[in-house]
Amino acid sequence: MNNDTYLNEAQMTEMIKELRLKLRDLKNVDADKRAEVGASLNTQLKAAEERLRELERTAKAAGINAKLNEDKLVDITIPDLSAHIGHLHPITRVQNEVEEIFASMGFIIEEGPEVVTEFENFDSVNVPASHPARDMQDTFWLDDGRVLKTHTSAMQNTMLKKYGSEFKAIFPGRCFRNEAVDASHENTFFQVEGMMVGRDVSISNLIFFMKSMLSAIFKKDVAVRLRPGYFPFVEPGFELDATCMFCGGKGCPVCKQSGWIELCPCGMIHPKVLEMGGVDPDKYQGFAFGLGLTRLAMLKYGIGEIRNFNSGNLEFLRALK
Repeated sequence: MNNDTYLNEAQMTEMIKELRLKLRDLKNVDADKRAEVGASLNTQLKAAEERLRELERTAKAAGINAKLNEDKLVDITIPDLSAHIGHLHPITRVQNEVEEIFASMGFIIEEGPEVVTEFENFDSVNVPASHPARDMQDTFWLDDGRVLKTHTSAMQNTMLKKYGSEFKAIFPGRCFRNEAVDASHENTFFQVEGMMVGRDVSISNLIFFMKSMLSAIFKKDVAVRLRPGYFPFVEPGFELDATCMFCGGKGCPVCKQSGWIELCPCGMIHPKVLEMGGVDPDKYQGFAFGLGLTRLAMLKYGIGEIRNFNSGNLEFLRALK
């Protein structure tokens, strides 16, 4: 990547293809080197993609300038459309930030399917057919028995089987639930799941990575705390709270005067989940968390109405440019 400045668009495109192939082939890398190699490849890939975008912008600008030099006449009656140029959706921006932060800490970035099996979505995360937690995730079922995933935890079993007993990774994605839609509930929303598995993984690792990520997202120091909570795929399980970003912990209407905002479920991965993923829970342990990207975007941009994100309301989106 040191000489990428001298590569043209075609060469950069080829380099990006090679890096993506190497990322897909990470399963063949030694387990003790997999996280380091994955982080390095992700960093190289992001740099290469940015360089390619830069080359494309330069080529486009050169083409426009050449055209302007040919056409000396300018129609001054044409309205200025620059104010309406598009931009990334706020959830996409937050997701990109989260991915960059975790990649810088050595996490592999993965994406999973939106349609998964019943086993992946429920059984593999310790939610059998008789478990009451299924009632909390009223589900969109397909005729072939598969489901629209209700949480990014549906990828946990796949990740364990793919990367084995030592890795750290995040996998963002879109989720679906048959919700009664209101200001804080939607039937379509975005989450990011995180896992770290190894021989000496502990709750302190979870606290460190979550605090680091939140502080980077909000550009200031954010304290976190854990409260006991029950989630089938972790044992022990916790609710992770962060100091209110709006009042700094003093108390305000957003945090209901508590000074804390509830962010996500997390905890140490349940031994049964590790076993179903082919990992020996007597030798290895890990943590997992499921953070709502939609909720994170609401906090970051001060949005009180979740339905705005999927509304297609251009005034709302332009205000967040």
